[in-house]
Amino acid sequence: MSEPTTPTPSPTPSPTPTSTSIQYDDFAKVQLRVATIVQAEPIEKSKKLMRLQVDLGDERRQILAGIKEHYTAEQLVGKQIVVVVNLAPREVIKGEVSNGMLLAASDATGKLVIVSPSAEIAAGAQVR
Repeated sequence: MSEPTTPTPSPTPSPTPTSTSIQYDDFAKVQLRVATIVQAEPIEKSKKLMRLQVDLGDERRQILAGIKEHYTAEQLVGKQIVVVVNLAPREVIKGEVSNGMLLAASDATGKLVIVSPSAEIAAGAQVR
């Protein structure tokens, strides 16, 4: 009688790097922190931009975000969001500078959702 054979598991293929792949060390440079939106207002000269004042615990910043078609100012005030804090300031439109970037996800239908912590946490908390 022959002994039963145990199937050999096939090796899991490694992900193939793409032309947009970055090295881990590059990603590690991105500093993500939780911020609380303390003020939000639409920018009148833009169809998409909202001007947000955010509290990062130890400082306040202005962030411009293309979320006007998806959120009202009232929906945003008090909301906690995840922010890239070490992004260089950028003049998005004339006279309007953004000092960071919020994270958001969108699907194929165009629905946009801001990335937020699942529970309230102190403003300025580091995202790891």
